Amino acid sequence: MSEKSCKKDSLSKKQTACLEHLKNGTLKRINILEGSVRSGKTYVSLLLWGFWVVTKDVNCKFMMTAKTLMTLKRNVLEPLSDIFDGKFTYSLAKKEASLFGRRIYLEGVSDARSEGKIRGLTLDGAYCDELSLFEEEFFKMLLSRLSEKDAKLFATTNPDHPNHWLKRDYLDSPDLDLLDIKFTLDDNIHLDKKYVESLKKEFTGMFYDRFILGLWVAAEGRIYGEFDKTKMVLSDKKMREKLNANPLLFAVMGVDYGGNKSASVFSLVGFDKGFRNVYLLREHYDKENKSAESLIADFTQKTAEWREEFSPLKAIYCDSAEQLLVKSFRRAVSIDVKNALKRPINQRIAMLCRLISAGRFFVDSSCVNFIEAIENAVWDSGKTDKNGKDARLDDGSVNIDSLDAFEYAIERYERELFKF
Repeated sequence: MSEKSCKKDSLSKKQTACLEHLKNGTLKRINILEGSVRSGKTYVSLLLWGFWVVTKDVNCKFMMTAKTLMTLKRNVLEPLSDIFDGKFTYSLAKKEASLFGRRIYLEGVSDARSEGKIRGLTLDGAYCDELSLFEEEFFKMLLSRLSEKDAKLFATTNPDHPNHWLKRDYLDSPDLDLLDIKFTLDDNIHLDKKYVESLKKEFTGMFYDRFILGLWVAAEGRIYGEFDKTKMVLSDKKMREKLNANPLLFAVMGVDYGGNKSASVFSLVGFDKGFRNVYLLREHYDKENKSAESLIADFTQKTAEWREEFSPLKAIYCDSAEQLLVKSFRRAVSIDVKNALKRPINQRIAMLCRLISAGRFFVDSSCVNFIEAIENAVWDSGKTDKNGKDARLDDGSVNIDSLDAFEYAIERYERELFKF
């Protein structure tokens, strides 16, 4: 595919303007495309990346990164294969790709230790997907690896907290050799109008400002302010009636372990056909945490009960912090027991907020601990974590464990739930 073959009338004005920077030689050392979800920034960033890479010598070395390799595959590698058909190949097993004959290293950056993966490399270019999810240490190391003449970095990101390291130390710094291109949802001319309206209804409050308007704003107050018990909490009878009308596709369990000040929680979550609705069906809440043996016994018992009551029970997703317990759980049941993904907490929160806003989330009235937790969950006012991201209050005064267990159950199904 050539730059000429990318028809201008198939791109939005904002996308066309992005490509003009390559044509006019106005790209910077750091080039960041930021803004709302589904705004077209990722697609044009890949065009920009590909057209820039092909201008470089075949012996140059490049890197493409995302939070995980699977995220990189879904968001970047598969679209690149479509865009540059026959000119781009990749292997996740080898963690390498080739674009127009140029060698590209592939890497996931799931934690702070990831910066050690790129020590010693010398790069001519790098591409970062969803940069605000990265650890700052990795990004600093990556920039130091871009030491060849005219080396450049390209990245996409959604907005986050205004004190996020990316906003504070890079986007707001006038002294850096940086190009910042902002996108909003309305910049994407190819989206169906009904879909756009649906997105605008699903994202509310802080998430609307960030993911629709593309603004870097702080979170405050109640997290799940739109949760309405009168509509979303169902008696067992009402839940059965709803499931008779919309049968479950399958159910999964989420597991969070308790410590000295927290509870151990099992959450049984169901999805109906087409992933239209999500149901919290049952919960087990143990504040005492007497012993590992008692926890394993409870796990075995509840799994058997819930498997008989709500079939099929497809999988169980556990907090990965206690691998000995995970191994014990695997021996105790004949169901697939996996480590939870433990995606960034704000990503998990956004999923539930979207489901609530769209009227697609229902809770059995027996799940009293979760109901209390979702009503009392608040942002930790004025505070952010070490990377400048919003923090959910977790000081022992509110029940975070029920929320974590539920989130572990649904986080793997984000793509199916929101079809993006």
